[in-house]
Amino acid sequence: MAASPWFLTSETAPGADPTDTGTDARTRVYCFPHAGGNPRTFLDWQDGMGDDARVLAVCPPGRGHRFRESAPATVAELADGAALAIALDTIPGRPFVLFGHSFGAALAFEVARRLDEVPGLAALVASGCSAPSLLPTPRVVEAARLEGRRFTEAVGFFGGLPPEVLQDEAVQELLLPHLKADFTMVAEYEYRPAAPLRVPLTLINGIDDPHVTTASLAPWSRECPGEPARHWADGGHFYFEGRPHTVTDVLRPLARAARHEAVTPARDEYVELI
Repeated sequence: MAASPWFLTSETAPGADPTDTGTDARTRVYCFPHAGGNPRTFLDWQDGMGDDARVLAVCPPGRGHRFRESAPATVAELADGAALAIALDTIPGRPFVLFGHSFGAALAFEVARRLDEVPGLAALVASGCSAPSLLPTPRVVEAARLEGRRFTEAVGFFGGLPPEVLQDEAVQELLLPHLKADFTMVAEYEYRPAAPLRVPLTLINGIDDPHVTTASLAPWSRECPGEPARHWADGGHFYFEGRPHTVTDVLRPLARAARHEAVTPARDEYVELI
C-alpha cells in the first residue's frame, strides 16, 4: 500500500511505506503540529505508545517534504485535505484518534467535524488551545499583522522558538515564513457553530501556559457529547518538550481502549460460534 504524502511515521522516510500492508491493526494517532511546527517531532513519541498505537505525523502541502506543493490558504481548506487523507487511510476495524497542539488542536477539531460520521474515529485530544469558539485570540490577530523582528518578538510570547532563531535574523528569514503563514491562517479562522461532536474530547494543558486558561477552556464542553476529560501538566505552552510522556501517558490508554472496543462485540450483537 502506498503511503499518503500527508503522513510521516517513525518507520519510514516520506514516500512508500512497505510496513503498511493494511493489516496493522494498531490504533492510528494522527498528530497535528502547532503553527510553524515540525511534524517530525511527533515521531519521537512512538516509543511511548508501544504496541497500542501507531503515530502518524500530519504534514500539510507546502511543508517539509511537500515544500514544492501549494500550501492551503485557509484552515477550512487545510482541514478538508487532511480529513480526506485520513478517511482514505481508514480500514474497517481499525480505530483512530486525532491529536493536535495549539493551532494543531484547532485544526484537529475541524478535521474531527468532517470525520465525525466516519467509522473508527474514537477520540479528539486537544492540547494547549482555547475553545474554538474563542478563536482567533486578539494576541494571535495582532501578531499576524506584524512583520520582521516585531513579528518574531510577538511570537516569542507563545514559546517554542529556540534562542538561536530569536537572535539570528538570517535564520528567521529561512524559518519564519511558514510560521507567519500559519499565524495568518489562524488569524483568519472563522468558527461556525454546529452540533457537538459524537466522540469524546480530552484536553491537555500546561499549568503555567500564559494564554490558555481554565476560562478559555470552558466552552470546549459545547463541542463534545459530555464534559471533556481534563489533564494538567507542569510547564507552559510547550509543557511536553523533553517530556513526551505527559502526552503519551494520556494518548496510550485512549488508543488501547479504542482498539479493545473495536474488537469486542457489543452486548446485543449476536456472535455465532463454530
